[in-house]
Amino acid sequence: MNFDFSDDQKLLRDQTARFLEERCGMETVRAVLEGRAPYAEAVWNGLAEMGLIGTAIPEQYGGTGAGYLELCLVAQELGRSLAPTPFASTVYLVTEALLRFGSEAQRTRLLPDIAAGKLRGALAVTETRTAQTPDAIATTYANGVLNGTKLIVPDGGLADLLIVLARDEAGQLGLFVVDLRAATVKRTDVKSIDPSRNTATIEFSDTRAEALGTGGDGWGRLQSLYDRAAVLVAFEQLGGAQRALDMAVGYAKERFAFGRAIGSFQAIKHMIADMYVT
Repeated sequence: MNFDFSDDQKLLRDQTARFLEERCGMETVRAVLEGRAPYAEAVWNGLAEMGLIGTAIPEQYGGTGAGYLELCLVAQELGRSLAPTPFASTVYLVTEALLRFGSEAQRTRLLPDIAAGKLRGALAVTETRTAQTPDAIATTYANGVLNGTKLIVPDGGLADLLIVLARDEAGQLGLFVVDLRAATVKRTDVKSIDPSRNTATIEFSDTRAEALGTGGDGWGRLQSLYDRAAVLVAFEQLGGAQRALDMAVGYAKERFAFGRAIGSFQAIKHMIADMYVT
C-alpha cells in the first residue's frame, strides 16, 4: 500500500509553503501578536487568490473541490507559519457546517463568497466560563431573530458570517445562520490565551437569523463539526511542531561552543532525536 502523497498533493503543499514563507514571516505574525493588526489581511487575501480557502468547497460553489486530505496539507503549512488568519473558524467550522447541514440555497448564496475570501466566519457557542453543556445554552431563536450573548467567540470580531447555537421556540437546540452584512450585533473584543486570534463577546438583540438547513439536533451537529475540525487542527499542530524542530536543528548547527557546533554534542543530538520521535 502506498501512503505517499500524489504529485498534485505535493505541489499544493509546496506552493502553500512557498507562499507562506514569502508572505507570512515573523514580522507579520508579531504585528498581530502585539496588537498592531487584527489579523494578517494580506495573507488572507493571498490564500483566497490561490484558492486555498476553497480547497474542500466543491467547484459548483466556487471552490477547487480538491478534498479533505489536501485541506489537511494546507492546514499543516498554516500551522508551520503560525498564520494569524480566521482560516480555522471560516474553513474548518463555518464552511463545514454549510456543506454538511446547510440548504442548497444557503450553500449557493454563501460558499462562493467564502471561497473568494469575501466572507470570514465564526462559530458562536460559549455562554458560560465553565464546561459547555446543552443546558448552558440560553440564547433563543424565535420569529426569525436571535436574542442572547455569546461570551467567547474565536474570530468573532472579524466575522461577516456567524453560525450560532441557540434554542428554537420549542426549546430544542439548533444551529442558526447570521449574515452580518444584513444584520447587526454588538461585539466587544476580549483577551484570550492566544493573542494570534481575535476573540470577541457577541450580543444578539432581535438579530435577524435563519435556521441552518432544515434545523435538527444542534448539539449533535456541533459535536460532529468539532470532531472533524480537530483533525485539521492536529495537522496545524503537526506543522508547528515541525517548524520548532527545524528551528532547533538550525540553531544547533549555527551555535558554537568549545570550538564546535553544539549539534555535534551527543546530549544535544539525543534531545533533537527525542523531539523528532515524540
